Amino acid sequence: MIYSDSQYKKMKYHLSEIEHRYGENYHILSDTFLLSLLAKLCSDNTTQPLINELVTTLYSSLLKIVVNCEFTTKWEKIKTRMHTYHEEGIFQGPVIDSEVPIVSVNLARAGTLPSHICYNALNYFMNPKIIRQDHISIGRTTDEQERVTGSKVSGHKIGGSTDNAIVLFPDPMGATGATIIEALDLYKSKGKASKHIALHCIITPEYIINVKKTHPDLIVYAIRLDRGLSPLEVLDSIPGTFLEKEKGLNHKHYIVPGGGGFGEVMNNAYV
Repeated sequence: MIYSDSQYKKMKYHLSEIEHRYGENYHILSDTFLLSLLAKLCSDNTTQPLINELVTTLYSSLLKIVVNCEFTTKWEKIKTRMHTYHEEGIFQGPVIDSEVPIVSVNLARAGTLPSHICYNALNYFMNPKIIRQDHISIGRTTDEQERVTGSKVSGHKIGGSTDNAIVLFPDPMGATGATIIEALDLYKSKGKASKHIALHCIITPEYIINVKKTHPDLIVYAIRLDRGLSPLEVLDSIPGTFLEKEKGLNHKHYIVPGGGGFGEVMNNAYV
C-alpha cells in the first residue's frame, strides 16, 4: 500500500504584498529582491546588455508568482526514477494543471521581451499545444503637449479564441492604462477568457483609476507602485487612501520615479 504524505494536502502559496486600498484585484509586491533589481533597471547608469538581463529575471520571477497565485492545480501521481527499486518511489502531490490554455500577449514594443520570457517558460510545464503568443502593435496617441490621449492598435496577430484561457499581458509600465484598456477591449471581443492578468514592473494611481473604470475584472500584479508626485500627506498614507490625490505621472504622462520609458531603453531606440 502506498500512502500520500500529509504535507502536500494543505499546501498554500502566501503572497508577500503591500497593504493598500485599491481593491482585491491589485497585487503590489513586497519583495526587496525584485525591488532591488527594478531599481537597478531604472538607474540612469544601467545600459544594455544588463537591461535585458534584469528584465528577464524580473519577468521570470513575476510569472512564478502569478502561476502560484492564479493557475489551477491538480493532484498527480508520478513515478520517479526510484520506483524501479521501491514501490513507494511515486510522488503524490499537487502540480499545476497543464491542460489550461494560456495566451501571452506581446504588446510591442516594451512588452516584446517580457511576453517572450513568459511564453517560453510556460512551454516547459504547461501543454505546449495549448500555449500561444499573440502580437499586437500598439502605441500611445498624444496631443500637442505630448500628453497621452489614448492608444492605437496599428496591427495584430491573434491566434484564435480566448475561451476558457488565462490571458497574460506582460507589459513593464502601467502608466495611464491606455494600452492595457485598448488591448482588453480587443481581447474581450475574441472570446470569454477565464482570467485576464496584467504583469507590470511599475504601475501608477492614474493607471488604477482608469483601468478600474473600464475593466474592473482585470487582475494586476506589479513589483512597484510609483506615486512620487503626490503631496507629502498622501505619501505618508496607506496607498489608495486618497486615491484621487495620488499622482505618479508628469505632464507628459511619464512615471515618476519610473524608469524613463522602458520601450526606449530596452530597444535603445528613442522614438
